Amino acid sequence: MTDANVAAFEEFLQGWLNRQRNYLDELLSAQELDQRMDGTERMNLLNRVICHYGQYYEEKSKIAHQNILLLFSPPWFSSLEKTYLWLAGFKPGLAFHLVNKTLEDLSEEQKEMLNELKQETKMKERELNDEMAKVHESTAAPPLVDMIRSHGRVCLSRSFMVQESTVSNTLKETLENLVTNADALRTETALRVVQILRPAQVLNFFVAVAELQLRVRSLGLDKDSESGNQG
Repeated sequence: MTDANVAAFEEFLQGWLNRQRNYLDELLSAQELDQRMDGTERMNLLNRVICHYGQYYEEKSKIAHQNILLLFSPPWFSSLEKTYLWLAGFKPGLAFHLVNKTLEDLSEEQKEMLNELKQETKMKERELNDEMAKVHESTAAPPLVDMIRSHGRVCLSRSFMVQESTVSNTLKETLENLVTNADALRTETALRVVQILRPAQVLNFFVAVAELQLRVRSLGLDKDSESGNQG
């Protein structure tokens, strides 16, 4: 069952990443057109990109329900990609880093709204960290809990990543709920950031997101390939 789950998601992910590259090309073309691009056409593109990310979370939700443990050490990700994992995905606060790095034309009102959202997101991240720490306190050694709290990212040890059949249904349900809530926070944060930005700014933000994701994946696969060859 696990092998079938992995194969199915890897097939989906490959197709999804191919579409991600295509969307990046469209976004870059729209970026070059700048003000010459029709507003309706640009909004249609941005809506399609948002739906594209929605498809990813729909498939991820299926995997979570089938075997939640896979999401904490996904075999379809490179070693580098796994270092970015926080509760089986990227940390929501990454959105603010990309906005600050990418957009230089934010108004004072936008900066204030983004800062308020950032503080709210940090608080919700801490709440989820605390919930995950409680899980570790009942399943793993205290040093692992300290690692989660200090680094803000879930690092599950081999001892915790046991076979799915040996994990209680209660624990599976708890982990699945945590990932569901974390994905909801990721989605909510990104959509609220988009609502604060102007359409042209959203376009630049989506370019930065796609470029980062594809760059990290490419570098990660290359590094893993080099490590394998050396081994």
